Amino acid sequence: MTAVVTTPAAPESVRPGGLVARLASRLAKSVGILALCVVCVFPVYWMLVTATLPTADLFDRTPELLPRPGDLAVFGDLVSGTPMLRWLANSTIIALGTTVISVAFGVTCGYALSRTRFHGRGVLGFALFVTQMLPEALLVVPLYAVFAALGLLNDLGGLVIVNAAFVVPIIAWMIKGAVDGVPAEIEEAARVDGCPRLATLRFVVLPVIKPSVAAAAVLAFFSAWNEYLFAATFATADAVKPTSVGLTTFIGEFATPMNVVMAGSLLYALPAVVFFMLLQRHVVSGLGAGAVKG
Repeated sequence: MTAVVTTPAAPESVRPGGLVARLASRLAKSVGILALCVVCVFPVYWMLVTATLPTADLFDRTPELLPRPGDLAVFGDLVSGTPMLRWLANSTIIALGTTVISVAFGVTCGYALSRTRFHGRGVLGFALFVTQMLPEALLVVPLYAVFAALGLLNDLGGLVIVNAAFVVPIIAWMIKGAVDGVPAEIEEAARVDGCPRLATLRFVVLPVIKPSVAAAAVLAFFSAWNEYLFAATFATADAVKPTSVGLTTFIGEFATPMNVVMAGSLLYALPAVVFFMLLQRHVVSGLGAGAVKG
């Protein structure tokens, strides 16, 4: 009787066909990621190219795809000949102030909506929704009268307050949803050990919902950084204008120096990109954190 010896089949990953398919899949993913990066970075690159070209050259039939290194002096002229640095500083103060205030109030409000039971809780939650139904343009006139009476016109603090007022309701609901996903058992354990409510929020809940807090901070920062309507209405003095308003002063009645506008827009965009890059790791990583083993 002859014994039959069978050879185990090779794993699919080491088969020639499986290896080719895996390499093709990786190549396709790499090409897709590269194409996405090009799409995202190209507008910033085109701003740089436009900033180094005279306005007349922008309307040539054949566009130039490379920046002119010799014309980068437009950035130096922009910084030295205009209040660009002051505008950027004002925008930074407004955006950071709005972020700090909005996150502080939004976190405490969202935590209260999620964890406490009190009369009028549903009314408060509905009122937060109502604030998002009114367009900003509808509130400009009454807010202008209030700010004039309080002496907050041409004041950076006034812009921080009005921006935070529109962002806090959104952050409150974001944080409420995040806190709802945190098991209440870990807070009960902290309170059994004698941890006060605010300390529980700070040392127990916030580390778990850190990605949501980072996302809220990004939302608040960009909302204040890009805001134009209130800034153009309440900040008319040159000393308190943010960059979003200051760039509009380059628009002339008969001609607009597009290279100067694009140079200023590029300087205006870079701090926001840096801020997002600093927080994107906290937003992306740890989205599955906070699981509790029972």
